[in-house]
Amino acid sequence: MHIGHKLLTEYSMADGHKVTQLEATVIERDLGIWITDDLKSTEQCIQAAKKAQAVLGMVNRHFRDIDKEDFECIYKTYVRPHLEYCVQVCHHT
Repeated sequence: MHIGHKLLTEYSMADGHKVTQLEATVIERDLGIWITDDLKSTEQCIQAAKKAQAVLGMVNRHFRDIDKEDFECIYKTYVRPHLEYCVQVCHHT
């Protein structure tokens, strides 16, 4: 992944007499954070929202008749942490 320039650069690794060309990528996940070549946090937000939606779907399938207090407890326990994870990375000042 190149960060900071748009030059076509190729990288390779040499292991003795064998040279391996490294493949280029525009997005990578490292330590749970999605990093793009333009350093925008869009992909991180998209992935967090997808995960939260999946958990909400699971809650909806398993808890049909639920009152407000119980839903709030389940939401705070299972959904909100997915939305808050690495929010400091995505915050722009």
